[in-house]
Amino acid sequence: MGFNPDLHFSSETPEWYTPQDFYDGLHKEFRFTTDVCATAENAKCAEFYTKEDDGLSRKWTGVCWMNPPYGRTIGKWVEKAYDSSLSGTIVVCLVPARTDTKWFQDYCLKHGEVRFLRGRLKFGGCVNNAPFPCALVIFRPVEEDWLKDLED
Repeated sequence: MGFNPDLHFSSETPEWYTPQDFYDGLHKEFRFTTDVCATAENAKCAEFYTKEDDGLSRKWTGVCWMNPPYGRTIGKWVEKAYDSSLSGTIVVCLVPARTDTKWFQDYCLKHGEVRFLRGRLKFGGCVNNAPFPCALVIFRPVEEDWLKDLED
């Protein structure tokens, strides 16, 4: 599909399929076990959750890959990723670099390891590069003692 700004800047298409070569490089680093936001056609892991599975209501464990819908619910997905890290899960998120948003400020910048991507990704199925910058946000489990010190 070509770039259609009327479609891509609206909430009509919140799905941007992860480029396989981009994912493959990350998989070498993280060894993902679960794709928490997928379709049967674009799942990156043998274990995956589709829209029908409602990944937000599932318990995330292991090492999770998350390329969430980029629409109005993205904040809920990022919050779930952070919350899952508190129970021992690593979650690597591919998100638009929307540094001015509440979800980016409250979760990504405060609790995640943020890696801003150089250039623009060409998402799967697209002819052109994305019209927005992206970032990887990694939420890792924290040491219990360190977390306890923060609560004191």
